[in-house]
Amino acid sequence: MDYAIIVAGGKGLRMGADIPKQFLPVGGIPVLMLTINAFRAFDARLQIIVVLPQEQQDYWRQLCLDHSFDVEHLIANGGATRFESSRNGIALIPDDAEGVCAIHDGVRPFVSREVIARCFDAARRQGAAIPVMPVTDTLRYCGDGKERNVPRSDFRTVQTPQTFDIQLLKRAFRQPYRESFTDDASVVEALGERVVMVEGNRENIKLTTPFDLRMAAALMARP
Repeated sequence: MDYAIIVAGGKGLRMGADIPKQFLPVGGIPVLMLTINAFRAFDARLQIIVVLPQEQQDYWRQLCLDHSFDVEHLIANGGATRFESSRNGIALIPDDAEGVCAIHDGVRPFVSREVIARCFDAARRQGAAIPVMPVTDTLRYCGDGKERNVPRSDFRTVQTPQTFDIQLLKRAFRQPYRESFTDDASVVEALGERVVMVEGNRENIKLTTPFDLRMAAALMARP
């Protein structure tokens, strides 16, 4: 069986909203529901695990009732770090499970079905895959007091779902936490494993600011 872990632990501080950003409505539907629906549309057989802080779980269950949202999913407790949150989600997968698991940001509701498929296919073949996009802006390095432009062709922006063989993922998350674990792929790479890149989609934005929410509304309004 394949899995999708959707990590939704944001508080929405940069949104300036009263409720966490994963619960804000876009087109009348909470963002987290849109994200879950993207994976359900890809494969209705996926086992979905939603990672939420304990103090947000009752609110989420009430939202599901209010919106008659009946997509089956498990709920894991969010942690103090992304590493801990992902690990808690992974813990709900049986230790002997075989297949592929995607880990996705709960506030990226516009990931395309094609990108999810590319990630799953690449992880099935090669063990670990991440979606990326080319950098379009000029990049300037400021790290050592000697500011300079750097070739943008040398860089990519990383999206989710970051997708892995389940047994590889479980082995990676048995490692103790390090500050260098900035995403799930970095945890797997710490084992010496290669993570392959696949093409992402430009609309797969992470909703973090009020501007992002306006972009999301525009994407929802597309014919």
